[in-house]
Amino acid sequence: MTKLRTWQRLCIDAALLTYRASPHFFCQATPGAGKSRMAAETAKQLFSQNAIDFVLCFGPSCQIVNGLAKTFSKVLGKPFDGRLGAIGEAITYQAMEFQSDSFWQLLDDYRVFAVFDEIHHCSGNEHTLGNSWGHTVLQRIQDRATYTLAHSGTPWRSDEQAIALARYSTPHGYLICDYRYGLRESINDGVCRTPRIALVEVNSIRVETVSESTPSISDYSSIAELLSDSPVTFEDLISHNDVVKEILSLGCHRLNSLLSSDPSAGGLVIASNVHHAYQVAAALRNMNEECRVVTNRTTDAQSIIDTFRNGAGRWIVAVGMISEGTDIPRLRVCCYLSRIRTELHYRQVLGRVLRRTGTFDDHAWLYVLAEPSLLRFSHRIASDLPDDYAVVDLIPTINTDIVEPTMLIDLSQSIEEHAVSDEDIIHTAKAERRNLTLNSEIDNHRCHQIDLTSGFRTEILSIY
Repeated sequence: MTKLRTWQRLCIDAALLTYRASPHFFCQATPGAGKSRMAAETAKQLFSQNAIDFVLCFGPSCQIVNGLAKTFSKVLGKPFDGRLGAIGEAITYQAMEFQSDSFWQLLDDYRVFAVFDEIHHCSGNEHTLGNSWGHTVLQRIQDRATYTLAHSGTPWRSDEQAIALARYSTPHGYLICDYRYGLRESINDGVCRTPRIALVEVNSIRVETVSESTPSISDYSSIAELLSDSPVTFEDLISHNDVVKEILSLGCHRLNSLLSSDPSAGGLVIASNVHHAYQVAAALRNMNEECRVVTNRTTDAQSIIDTFRNGAGRWIVAVGMISEGTDIPRLRVCCYLSRIRTELHYRQVLGRVLRRTGTFDDHAWLYVLAEPSLLRFSHRIASDLPDDYAVVDLIPTINTDIVEPTMLIDLSQSIEEHAVSDEDIIHTAKAERRNLTLNSEIDNHRCHQIDLTSGFRTEILSIY
């Protein structure tokens, strides 16, 4: 196996030191940093010290659990399937409630090392009951496991409840981590790629609303204005054919530019639902792009993901299958067309394209609509590197008759001046005037049409 990264060695040392005084260890490490490998190597050290007999791993999905089992089996050199002769087992949080009493008896009969992947899925503490997963962790495992290692790339919950096994400061309630490895450190160490977030805005939108046969027309100058002052929803917008085509065109252009130096590079589209995923897939195929679709209804989803991971195809379209924990290092470009607008989900998706595989794959790209909450999340991600990011404003298109003009921006300021020398390609696209009736109704007597009259503009938010 590859050598341990510096942060992994330091984190393992910190865990082993902590275990001298406390059985619990909490690690926050940015998505793509290699948390599973760190946990497996910690288990290996505990076995070498004759401190544990068995390992139990828990994760939020079958894909994550399968990845944990493979990693632990490879590091420990023994089966990790829970059967006779195995050194451990990995199960989902959902499966905990279906385990027999004999399973839980392991925690009393043996010295068990319990590992919790993406622990933020489990909520609760001594003051609040939390969700069912967190309740099981606290009631059945917390005080019975010899040691626990909980880790997360995004250690907070959208409902703002406490995370199981986590400690918080008083009175401010800040999460206390035993070891923290952030985006800043991972980029500086060459562990993660530098994320480039492209925020796609629409300059002019015309909405025609028909109510009882009386049409009314309204114009909007931005996505934020459209969503706040019109009956159009975000779901309407991300399923609009012109929006889908624009986001995908930007993603395809970027992937094509990366393939010359990274022939294995691939792209990911996060769709909203199964119907939307196939709409996206059809749009990609109309661009002569090969793609695969995986959703929670895809019977052979894991096989499709594994095939794509190993280099088959350029694009994969997913709904709820590749947003968290799934390791596909070849992913370099992501188009975010999900209806989910939580910072937790957004950061997890970004993490899918951050894992580096070599020396020359130092950038990853995320294309997303400039919806207010997603815009806010993007700038908050940038604030993880407060001295080293730059927002490149839109360069006005001089000749608006040219379709998709390309402009080159040179950021020539030094790092000390809070900017970094680099070149970013700003794409502006002027779409033809077109109308498309959306398949949604406000009520039985009202429907609306969106006309993207002036096309799109893209602002690149770069983190160096």
